[in-house]
Amino acid sequence: MSIDALVTGKLWKTPEERRSNAGKTFVIANVRAADGEGESLFVNVVAFSDSAKAALLALDDGDSVSLAGTLKIGTYEARDGSVKPSVSMVASKVLTAYHVARKRKSVAECGADERPTRAPSMSDDALDF
Repeated sequence: MSIDALVTGKLWKTPEERRSNAGKTFVIANVRAADGEGESLFVNVVAFSDSAKAALLALDDGDSVSLAGTLKIGTYEARDGSVKPSVSMVASKVLTAYHVARKRKSVAECGADERPTRAPSMSDDALDF
């Protein structure tokens, strides 16, 4: 079962670009997110779209990030024998603090009474939700 989801957290290690056997590139990352009970949960992330790959590769270990995409939830057995949740995501969109600041600036420049009719255009390395 897959779920459309938004995950927010901090990168655990710097994202890495990899190449498949077919020669296509993808980016993997791990995000440490808090669950509803305040516990940390690791989300294994993979990105295939050029814009999501570029946005992830621009980030470093510890950077805050929000990801939209397809989430899969499963379980695995930990070394101590306990059952833990396993969460993975295929990220289609990436949003960082940089993108939020850029959007706020754009809205502020339009004035208090106006909102932009559409989001400002962004380059491939800066993704908009």
